[in-house]
Amino acid sequence: MAEGYNHKEDGSSPHRLFKIFFRIGLFTFGGGYTMIPVIEKYVVDRNRWIDREEFLDLIALAQSCPGVFAINISTFIGYKLHKTNGALYAALGAALPSFLIILAIAAYFHQFRNVEWVAACFNGIRPAVVALIAAPTFSLAKSAGLTLANCWIPAASALLIWLLGVNPVYIIIAAGVGGYVYGMLSEDDNGYQDGK
Repeated sequence: MAEGYNHKEDGSSPHRLFKIFFRIGLFTFGGGYTMIPVIEKYVVDRNRWIDREEFLDLIALAQSCPGVFAINISTFIGYKLHKTNGALYAALGAALPSFLIILAIAAYFHQFRNVEWVAACFNGIRPAVVALIAAPTFSLAKSAGLTLANCWIPAASALLIWLLGVNPVYIIIAAGVGGYVYGMLSEDDNGYQDGK
C-alpha cells in the first residue's frame, strides 16, 4: 500500500464495510473459504483498500486464529481500515446474513427435510461447494508464489491433516517456525555472499 494512504479519502466507511460484507455474506454459499475471491474482488481489486500481499497475510492470520474464518477475515479487514468501528461493522455484516438464513431454515426445516426435491437440491449443492472451495485455493497458491520447488509444503500439510489427523494448529506453528528459520538462513547466506 502506498505511503500516506488515507482511508478517509478512499470511499471506505464502517457503514460501507457493513453493506459490502452483508452482501458478500448473503450471496456467497459454501462457507468462509468460498468468500475469499469475492472479498478479494471488493477489497483488493475494486476498491483498492488493501493490496494483494497484505490480503494474503490477513488470510493467513484469519486461518491461524480460532473462530469462523469469514468473521475473522472481515474483522481484520474492518480493523485495518477503521479500527474498532470498522471491525465491528464488517464482522456484523459478514455474520448477520448467515444468522438470519439459519434462523429461517431452523424454523421451517423440519417441514421440508423429507421432501424429495429438497434432498435432491442438497445432493446437487455438495459437489458445487467443493469446487467453490477449490477455486480460491488455486488463486491463493498463485498469489502466494507457490512453485514446483515449494508445492510440497501445502501437499504434505494437507496429507498430514487428512491422513494422519494432525491438528492444523501444529501445522501452522511448524510452517511459521520453518518460515522463520528459512528466512534467517537466507539472510545468513546473503550476508556470506555479500562478504565475499
